[in-house]
Amino acid sequence: MRIDKFLWFVRITKTRADAAVIADSGHIRIDGRRIDRAHALVKPGDTITMPIHDNIRVLRIDHLPHRRGPPVEACGCYTDMAVDGARPQT
Repeated sequence: MRIDKFLWFVRITKTRADAAVIADSGHIRIDGRRIDRAHALVKPGDTITMPIHDNIRVLRIDHLPHRRGPPVEACGCYTDMAVDGARPQT
C-alpha cells in the first residue's frame, strides 16, 4: 500500500493530499530509509518515523487497512512506539 494512502486510512492526516505533501517533503522514514515520494510502499512489520504536530511519531504497521474506517478501527492497524511513555498529542 502507498504511504500516503496508509497515513490517510489510519487517520494520521486529515486528507490524502496532506499525507502526500508530508511524504514528498522527505521527512518520513520507513525502516530508517528516508523516502521522498508519496507512492513509496509500506507493508506489515514496517516502522514509520515522521514529524507530526511538533512531535516525532514512530509507528509499527501491524496490518494494512482496507478502508478509511472509524478511529478505533484505524488505531488497530498500527502500534505507536512512543519513547519513555511520552504520548503524542492528537
